[in-house]
Parts: sequence; structure tokens; C-alpha cells
Amino acid sequence: MIAYIRGNLTYIQEDSVVVEVHGVGYEIVCANPFVFQSSLNKEVQINTYHYVREDIQVLYGFKNEDEKYLFTKLILVSGIGPKGALAILASVDVDEFVSAIEREDDKFLTSFPGVGKKTARQIILDLKGKLTAMLTISNQTDTHEGRETNGTEQLMEAQEALKALGYTEREIKAVIPELQKENSTNTDEIIRKALALLMKS
Repeated sequence: MIAYIRGNLTYIQEDSVVVEVHGVGYEIVCANPFVFQSSLNKEVQINTYHYVREDIQVLYGFKNEDEKYLFTKLILVSGIGPKGALAILASVDVDEFVSAIEREDDKFLTSFPGVGKKTARQIILDLKGKLTAMLTISNQTDTHEGRETNGTEQLMEAQEALKALGYTEREIKAVIPELQKENSTNTDEIIRKALALLMKS
């Protein structure tokens, strides 16, 4: 198993990064490759999961071990494959997601692409009580209102609005890390910030 890749970050694509190690370029698929933007042409170490099936081999990359751990557990849930797991990681804080599982928050879980009520219940059934030992959760007793203050739902709404305005997935992903730093809970503010960043790029 390839636990991590350390080398020079040479390229960032819409859904992956390329890290060169001793003359070999490793393509690593990530939830949001642009989180590594500041490390372009520098040495990086990316946590990886080597996904192997009869018809495919893929390296998936993560910002930290918590993301990687959650990914490995999600892909074991019936109805969620690697793409679905990455879609979840692309727009949520790991602690927040685990907290939602612990409080059985179906509404939160079904807000992610490809996760219906049946899959949400399966996530809770399979993972409740099994993630907290490995992950550091800031507040597992957060209410749904606590989720609102985190800004995840508003960020997702802003992304949809930007798509409606004609911006591509690649363009939107490029500004998400900056938007997450703002930690805004106002959708309009997030959109305005995003538009300002998009006009600069």
C-alpha cells in the first residue's frame, strides 16, 4: 500500500495533482486539488490511498490523515464509491461530518451529491461510533444550527449559484480554499467574495 507520496508538485488539474518523484510523475486524484495551489513547484507530501480493482488502479490523495481515514471508511459503505466519497470530502469538514453521523443527522448527510435517505441511513448504520476514536471532533454534540454557523451549506449553495452564472467546476474549485478560510455563513457574501476572486484569476 502506498501511504504517501513525497516529491515536487509539478501540475494541478481539475480533479488531480501530479507529483514528480525521481523522474516519475504520479497522478493523484483529490477531492479539491487546488488546496495544494500554494505548493506548486515545491516539495510536498500527500497522504495517499492506493485503490486497486481488477479493471483500475488509482492513487487518491488527501490533505491529512483524518480525510484519508474517513475516505477509507466511506468506500466500504454500500452505495458509496470513491467518487462519492471524494464528493463528500470536497465540501465538508471531517469533524463536522463525523458529528453528523453521531447525531444521526439525515438531513445533513443527504445534502451531498449522490446521498439519498437510504444511503444516509446506511452511513449511520455502518459508521456510527466507529470514527470518533481515530478522529478529533471539536464538538460532537453540535446541533443542526451549529452546522449553519460552520457555513458548509451556504458554501454549497454559493457553488451552485456560480455554476448557474456560467463558471466551470475547475474555476469554482480553484477559489474554494479561500472561501473556506472566510468561514462566512452568508451565501450572498460568499458569492461576492468568490466573484471577486474569480475576476482576479
